[in-house]
Amino acid sequence: MAKTAQQIADSALILPLIKQQSVTMLEAYSANPRLSSVFATQQRWLLGHMALGLHFRAAAGGELTTLSRFLASVTEHAVSSRNTGDAFIKEMIHYGYAALVEAPMDRRSRPISISTVALEAIHGWAAAHLVTLDRLDSGRRLEVFLAAEGAIAHLQPEIADGLLTDPAIRQPRNTFSLFTWLNNGGVIMEWLIAGLGEISSDGRRYPTPVASLADMAGWLKLSRTHLDRKLREAEAMGSLGWTGRRGNSAMWVSAGFVREMIEAQAAKLAVIDAAFERCFSR
Repeated sequence: MAKTAQQIADSALILPLIKQQSVTMLEAYSANPRLSSVFATQQRWLLGHMALGLHFRAAAGGELTTLSRFLASVTEHAVSSRNTGDAFIKEMIHYGYAALVEAPMDRRSRPISISTVALEAIHGWAAAHLVTLDRLDSGRRLEVFLAAEGAIAHLQPEIADGLLTDPAIRQPRNTFSLFTWLNNGGVIMEWLIAGLGEISSDGRRYPTPVASLADMAGWLKLSRTHLDRKLREAEAMGSLGWTGRRGNSAMWVSAGFVREMIEAQAAKLAVIDAAFERCFSR
């Protein structure tokens, strides 16, 4: 039976496991920052999963999905405006991760193909999360996934459905919500998780690897002003702070903020586990 988000979040193993998972995600970001940045906000991440889900379902019938079908899905799931959805596809095309295909019989349909690089990336993303789930309960999900022909084509659309309909994912709360719409906000979360040190003796704080606001903004290719504004909002909530001079000393995050990050990861892992069960446990 698939694990619930609460079961995952409450596991004594979850924090060290999602730290390992975040390291894997950061390695993928470093290997291809441009591709990772395409999906580096909550909105773009959901748009990407939606596009991939439509692609795989169309391919199962020997077809390509179309721009009009994608934009209709954008409206149906209220992920963004149609203009934002259209701009997202154009950016994917610009960087070579998708392409519009000529349709001689109907020039208005505008079929979309997805590049091999993008398909390989989603396969690696799914595998990394299946590893985490396996380590939670000594499961065999990754083994089954790798052994099944065309496994990602079956699994990813089910994951996309779950992500698009799960309130915990669509409507993140508290401090976590500050970063979900920030460019490279997802990378910030992964970086903070991966670098967490041991919790303080009073159980209130975790040290992070962040020692300079300027370095953090530079590595993430973010405006320092914009990043600083978000961090100040989080500071006002008591979710993070600095051990010395602000922006030029070690940054800490609160135990409450770490719990928020765990719960967000748990919600995503639960969606993936439920999708895996629907696809491979019949």
